Amino acid sequence: MPKLFFNYSTMNAGKSTVLLQAAHNYRENGMEPYLMTAHFADREGAGRIASRIGISAEADTFSESSDLYAKIADRLSQGPIACVFVDEAQFMTHDQVWQLARAVDDLSVPVMCYGLRVDFRGKLFPGSAALLALADEMREVRTICHCGKKATMVVRKDDTGRVLTDGEQVQIGGSEAYVSLCRRHWREATGDLSRA
Repeated sequence: MPKLFFNYSTMNAGKSTVLLQAAHNYRENGMEPYLMTAHFADREGAGRIASRIGISAEADTFSESSDLYAKIADRLSQGPIACVFVDEAQFMTHDQVWQLARAVDDLSVPVMCYGLRVDFRGKLFPGSAALLALADEMREVRTICHCGKKATMVVRKDDTGRVLTDGEQVQIGGSEAYVSLCRRHWREATGDLSRA
């Protein structure tokens, strides 16, 4: 039975690597995956999913106005697909997550989403919030803080290394400005050890 999956983590945990490996496994077994990513996620150029370890693959792109159900239905009209893979899933809208859920239910195709759970302010991304509510299964892609504990948060630093506590939720590029931390070290870095 097809399902909607949400694979989440912080920055630099290897989500894109895991996605690309899974898509490769489908292809090696004679099954065709359909890859999508946010149109502005262009570390390796528009329409590519890339991992920091150097592997990449072509992908269709989506924007806030894209109908993901229609994209999947159109792709299915061109031939069978075994699984849909969505990178940068945190950038989807609430409605787009529902479109993916409809694709799973009505088109009988599994959908594997990969994305960040929270931003540098400790707030859920809209797409992630919807996926946490609607996904049939969730899996955490783990990475560690400098202290060795599991990293669940991320800080954004400016050019001088100062930790930022406000600003736009989305910053295109500049992934080197992000550091994954455990909750305690995130609280320490943001100057707020009193948060409940």
